[in-house]
Amino acid sequence: MRTAVITLTHRRSAHLRNQRTGLTRGGRPTDMHVIVAMDDPAVRDDLDDGGPPAIVVDCATAQDALPLARARNAGAAAAIEAGAELLIFLDVDCIPGCDLVNRYHSAASQSPHADALLCGPVTYLPPPGEQGYPVDRLHELVRPHPARPAPVGHQIIVGADYRLFWSLSFAVRPSTWQRIGGFCEEYRGYGGEDTDFAQCAATRGVSMRWIGGADAFHQYHPVSDPPVEHLGDILRNAVVFHRRWGWWPMEGWLRSFASLGLIDRDGDGTPHRVHTGGWTAAPRGIPAS
Repeated sequence: MRTAVITLTHRRSAHLRNQRTGLTRGGRPTDMHVIVAMDDPAVRDDLDDGGPPAIVVDCATAQDALPLARARNAGAAAAIEAGAELLIFLDVDCIPGCDLVNRYHSAASQSPHADALLCGPVTYLPPPGEQGYPVDRLHELVRPHPARPAPVGHQIIVGADYRLFWSLSFAVRPSTWQRIGGFCEEYRGYGGEDTDFAQCAATRGVSMRWIGGADAFHQYHPVSDPPVEHLGDILRNAVVFHRRWGWWPMEGWLRSFASLGLIDRDGDGTPHRVHTGGWTAAPRGIPAS
């Protein structure tokens, strides 16, 4: 089964290099690394590194918002055109564990799981030391995000709550990707498109699995909680999601924005931006959702 790892990047060269190093350490190599460069022409300068064969797909940004949904769709299309039979989506900030590709490959090869949306655990790493992250010893740092299932060993469990899906690390066969329909490109920038994708999967009868041992390790970078720097994207995308599904996503962030006086909400929950002047949030190491 030809396997593609699909990654989106925008000026994250150091994190991308670490990811490619991780892909060379795996027990099962990936057949191709599809890198979607969102207005990032320098990506090609970092690919002569002995890593897996790379396919670079250029994706222009528009209206100052990263086209994450469109970029993932473009990456999937390029992988399928190149003959990929398993699509592994891995955030550029994530270093794959040594068994990630193998565990996704194994699950996708088993009839009870082959047509499912496959999700692996993600560990958020602390800031690296002077020597960087110990890529060969990341398994010693496994501490999956507590808000999501983390099967023990090589167990596979059925996911019941599609709201727990996130795009940091997941895998699908091309037929399942096409059944779900890819990511809705009405979403621009940060927030909402993951939850929408999972709702499409649920609506179309695609089951979800959590794959033990398919560990990914999210490299540290400062973030804010709530992510006020993405306020405009989140509000715009929340309205798109509500129109499509009838309920409000990202409620934790919306409540936080309201408590900070950054938004008001109508009786039906519709958020309106009311103030952003001079606001800065304290950086945190782990996103709020």
